[in-house]
Amino acid sequence: MPISSAGPLSYGMQLPIQSQSTIYAERWEAGATPADLVAIARTADRAGFGYLACCDHVGVPPRLAEAMSTVWYDPVATLAFLAGVTERVLLMSHVAVVGLRHPLVTAKQYATLDHLSGGRLILGVGAGHVREEFEALGVDFDGRGGLLDESIDALKAALGPAEYPEFTGERFAFGGLGQLPRPAQERVPVWVGGSSPAAVRRAAVRGDGWLPQGDPRSRLPAQIARLLALREEAGVREPIVVGAITEPLYVGEPDWAVGRRALTGKPEVIAESLREYAAMGVHQIQVRFRSRSRSELTDQMAAFAAEVAPHLDR
Repeated sequence: MPISSAGPLSYGMQLPIQSQSTIYAERWEAGATPADLVAIARTADRAGFGYLACCDHVGVPPRLAEAMSTVWYDPVATLAFLAGVTERVLLMSHVAVVGLRHPLVTAKQYATLDHLSGGRLILGVGAGHVREEFEALGVDFDGRGGLLDESIDALKAALGPAEYPEFTGERFAFGGLGQLPRPAQERVPVWVGGSSPAAVRRAAVRGDGWLPQGDPRSRLPAQIARLLALREEAGVREPIVVGAITEPLYVGEPDWAVGRRALTGKPEVIAESLREYAAMGVHQIQVRFRSRSRSELTDQMAAFAAEVAPHLDR
């Protein structure tokens, strides 16, 4: 089911295992397997999660490896793998650093993914932040903002309905090359990630959705107001899906240290707190659960869907 600005507050999650930054990865993820990913994806599918998301890094340099780790699954391969074991949950790149690849290559990969999954793709895009990745691939790191702007425009053309897409820009130009299969969706939604002034402007002008990165609750209302003002100023009339990343969650009273920032307790208490996001103008929340094992994670996911989600729109 598409996630829209007109529907109820939706919830999705970044997949564990596929990226293992020390900022958020749980200890059990280091020994996890593809079977664990399948179990988590199937739980999300059954429980009514709106989407599953996967990150994107080609490589991590030694200076960042201690914090980021070097575990970063390829988003297209991962989401395509999980498309085959799920039926309803949407599949999102959060975020694909699309400037690292030619738009026709990106379009071929994600159009195929959308086709094979029956139209379940959300293409989340971002500028990237690891200079060494860009340098290794011969891409201008300092010009990545303008590169992303043009890549989004080119991707919208390349992921449209035309068998022979055409585009002409400063960096890319293509035409006369047929690409089948086309996406199953008439229009693949493009959600723009980032919370810098440039990223918010990019989302306002070019995005179908906005994926903030690291904004605390206190900062979101002003960011959302700016996003909507910039969109109106640019004359973009289509609605935009506004997202937020919640605090870590644990449904119930944990008997272990889940961190002082985590939202814990009775389902109604957690739901009441999360409803504040909707009051700010948020349409979808990305949730993350504290867990000590795969089974604890899937139990938390099921408990959230059954006991918290029904209270989100009251």
